Formats: sequence, structure tokens, C-alpha cells
Amino acid sequence: MGATENKVLEKTHKKLPYPKSVFVIICNEFCERFCYYGMRAILVIYLTHMLAFSESDATVIYHTFIMLTYFFPIFGAIISDSYLGKFRTILYLAMIYAVGCVLLSISSIGPLHLPMAALSTLGLFLIAIGTGGIKPNVAAFGGDQFVLPDQESQLMTFFSWFYFSINAGSLISTFLTPVLRSDVHCFGEDSCFSLAFGIPGALMIVSLVIFVIGKPLYKIKVPTENVMVDVTKCISYAISKKIKSSEQKTHWLDYAEPKYGSELVNNIKVTLKVLVLYLPLPIFWTLYDQQGSGWTFQAVRMDGDIGKITQADEIRQREAPSTAIIDGSHFAKL
Repeated sequence: MGATENKVLEKTHKKLPYPKSVFVIICNEFCERFCYYGMRAILVIYLTHMLAFSESDATVIYHTFIMLTYFFPIFGAIISDSYLGKFRTILYLAMIYAVGCVLLSISSIGPLHLPMAALSTLGLFLIAIGTGGIKPNVAAFGGDQFVLPDQESQLMTFFSWFYFSINAGSLISTFLTPVLRSDVHCFGEDSCFSLAFGIPGALMIVSLVIFVIGKPLYKIKVPTENVMVDVTKCISYAISKKIKSSEQKTHWLDYAEPKYGSELVNNIKVTLKVLVLYLPLPIFWTLYDQQGSGWTFQAVRMDGDIGKITQADEIRQREAPSTAIIDGSHFAKL
């Protein structure tokens, strides 16, 4: 490649400005994460204090909710890639998410005499669908705004700021919502769960509005076939052929190569090897997510005084996002 061609490429790179749409996406993500972690921080206290669940029952409900939030991303990815596309999937599921937040906030208002347990359960289920469904799409949608490989360095910067916004939203809400819950008194109660749930819910609505306002700036790609579905079909076909065929092959996935092609088969082989590294992760996350249940109940029994400052019980969940913000800011400069 000559010097002239190199200059042309450099000029091409300079002509690609940083996409404005990603700033909207980052603001949207900050608001959504503020909502999710703020609500989650006080959830077990709400279940035991307001809904009169035992600690063991509240723990089961809490972890069932967490499980669902990480189960629905599978369906969110399939719907996005195969049917609606990322923009519409995020939009529709964010609406469901916002409705769930409103239900949870309203159900905690005692004077309304609503069926608190039923509405709270429905609200949590809708929140799980919403936050889980948009989880695999927002970061990917942000990535769609860049032209690769020309904007690869800009894409890396985006992901650093995107992750920063996630942890900033988590950190601020984990500080704020427990204080609102414990220090504000409303409706004749010693605490104010409706406000503590309401502010994160309001931020979710703001998140939705911000996302819609940014539509003219977005690059919206048309959905194609879903990779997850193709992988599932390929693996199922390979297992079926291996059982039925008398022919011996080097790898059991090779039985699917005539139908699905060598590229997909080889990619699945690599993915399966990488997945081995993820086997210990459930052990870590099982312990980590105790912060919002068992460790919070333990904090209730502890003295939260640090000198003249008294911490709300749920604030002890803030260490992870604090560390992530510091580390993320540091490594983004490297």
C-alpha cells in the first residue's frame, strides 16, 4: 500500500465523527441501571417489613427475581435478532419495565389499600421481563452505531463509558434509595418505600423518553436469523446424526457440517471450549448476590454507626460498583 493510499485512509478515518447517538444510549443505560439497582437494594427489606414475609421466604422471592432477570435475556436476544430488531425490542420491553416499576411503587402506598403482595409480585415479574429482555440488546445496539474497522478505537471508548454509566447508576442508587427508604417518613409510616421505589421508577420512565427522543440519531439494522437458534439447531442435529450414524468422525459436531457449514460448526467448537472457563462463575455469583438478601438481613442486625454517621442497612451493597468505576476509569486510559 502506497503513501498516497495511506493518506486517503487517514482522511477517511477523520471524516467519521463520534456518533452522537451513543451519548443518548449511555444516558439511557445510566437511568435504567439506577432504576434496577435502586429497586433491588431495598427489595428484601420491603418484602419483610411491608409484605410480612419471613426472611427465608423473602430470600426465595429475591433470588427467583434475580434468576428471572438473567433468564429473559435469552428471549430478548431471540426476539431482537429474529423479529423486532434491537430498537423495537428495547422500546417495547422498556415499556413493560416501566409499567412494572409503577405497579411496584403504587402497591407500596398503604392508604390505597391495594392487594400489595399480588401487585408487587406482578410488578417484579414485569420488571424481570423488561430488564432481562433489554439486557443483551442495549450494548449491542450501541455497537451498531459505529463503522468498523474504521471506528474500532471509538467503539472501545464507548464500551468503557457504557460500563462506567452502569456502575455509576448502580452506585448512586444504592446510596440514595436506602436513605429515602429509611430517612423519609410518609403515609404515617416510619419509612417511605413508595418514594424509594418511585424515584427509580421515574428514572426508568426518563430512560424510556430519552431512548425515544434519540431515534432520529440511531442506525437501526434490520433483524436477521438468530445465531442462538442456529447454534441450538446445529447442536441438536449433530447429536441426532451421531446417534443414528455408524460413521466415525473426529468431533461429534462434524456430523452437522454438511447441513450447517464448516464456519458455524467451527465457531461452536471454539465457543464450547471457552464455556469451560465459565464453569466456576456460578459459584462466585451465588455468593455475590447474597449481598441483596442474606447479607442485608445480617446488616439489619448490626450496628451501622461509623462515628457520627449511621448507614442504612442496604448501603453495604455499594462496594462492587465503586471498585468497578475506579478500575474502569483507570483501564480506559491504558
